Amino acid sequence: MARTLKRTAAFSALAKALMSGARGGPSIGKRLGALPRMIKATAKGDYDGGMRLALMAGATAYVVSPVDAIPEAFFLIFGLADDALMVTWLAGAVLGETERFLAWEKERGRVVVG
Repeated sequence: MARTLKRTAAFSALAKALMSGARGGPSIGKRLGALPRMIKATAKGDYDGGMRLALMAGATAYVVSPVDAIPEAFFLIFGLADDALMVTWLAGAVLGETERFLAWEKERGRVVVG
């Protein structure tokens, strides 16, 4: 049950983040441009995104790792479905966290133009 709720939350975050660009929210370019600043601010301890960044890094490692090729080899469609779910969650997490980071920057007066 909890796993289903987490998936639902990830899909909701992805849909919300994608729609916010159309409604005047940060564009995808601004969100992706904020990633290096977010990583740097987290590493310095200024921003509290450490656990979320670790989860995103773990999800990325899972999707690109050769170990993940084993389920695809044996289960074909079902093996690819876990990758699709992970990539969807990762996209939602990145978009949601970058939006939160941009709001944090704006609140602190660190607005970056561009």
